[in-house]
Amino acid sequence: MFKKIYIEITNNCNLDCNFCIKNKRSKKFMTIDEYSKVLENIKPYTKYVYLHLMGEPLLHPKINEIIDMTSDIGINVNITTNGYLINRVVSNKNIRQINVSLHSFDDKYKINLDDYLNKVFDACEILNNNGTIINYRLWVNSKYYQEIINKLEEKYNTKIRFNHNGNFTLKDNIFISTKEEFTWPTLNSNEEGSSTGTCLALKDHIGILSNLDLVACCLDSNGDISFGNLNDKSLSDILSSKKFLKLKNEFKNNIKSEKLCQNCNFYK
Repeated sequence: MFKKIYIEITNNCNLDCNFCIKNKRSKKFMTIDEYSKVLENIKPYTKYVYLHLMGEPLLHPKINEIIDMTSDIGINVNITTNGYLINRVVSNKNIRQINVSLHSFDDKYKINLDDYLNKVFDACEILNNNGTIINYRLWVNSKYYQEIINKLEEKYNTKIRFNHNGNFTLKDNIFISTKEEFTWPTLNSNEEGSSTGTCLALKDHIGILSNLDLVACCLDSNGDISFGNLNDKSLSDILSSKKFLKLKNEFKNNIKSEKLCQNCNFYK
């Protein structure tokens, strides 16, 4: 069993953020038939799906159908979104948790901060009343960090005091978490990588790209470490493949053999 499985229902996005690595893969929306195949494969392996990898999941034209399909077979749905399209799922009662990346806001998208936040706050209030956990995310180096913090304090009538992990409870089942912006790992990093180190990938989680390639984690933006494709193989076959078991065992023994992993410092 995996703690969670990331599913990239699309690698299309409605924004063009400066911090995004902007994957070079062909843009694609996973079809309902393809998503059904994914669900059939993952059902024995997890109780939690995260509709997140690259792209904006709420851009998918069948987003609510996808959420309901997943919930109907007993898998909890978690979504990470930039918030601009949040009204598309505002009435859906089958979302366990929605993570809103508030650092995605930029006035270059022709909407001011107040309008953006009010839209997000209103939608999240409805979702929260329907039982959805709300987690606002904000990078500490965000251009609008202090303005957003002020708006959150005003909205939830509180003074935010982050704990040592950068988290704060705004109200029941509504949270704000802050972190430093991470560096996307690439095969062409200028920094010297390390062949030693571990990772929770393959033990705690796996990722499935929009073309149904199975990857180790949500930071493999370009699908550089693919273990197979669910169009050709079952998930059980992929999980028992030599390549998958080799990398999983190496992580257990503090070895990073893949160049992308050597260039990644996220877990560290």
